[in-house]
Amino acid sequence: MAETDATNTTQTQSVLRALGWVSVGLSIAAVGMIVGNELRKRYKFNHRTPYDFYSNAGSQSAEFGVGV
Repeated sequence: MAETDATNTTQTQSVLRALGWVSVGLSIAAVGMIVGNELRKRYKFNHRTPYDFYSNAGSQSAEFGVGV
């Protein structure tokens, strides 16, 4: 009986240790994704072109010089 209890305790500790490491790994991955996204946003914001300041930048739908 005592040997079975010791085996069960060891297995339980191994499972809990594995779950702990998996949760640590997922937490590190989530924080890394959040930090990476913020760094990318800052990079894109700091590398704007003068055309980015206009609300219609890049849209070719407006036709200029057409009088009715």
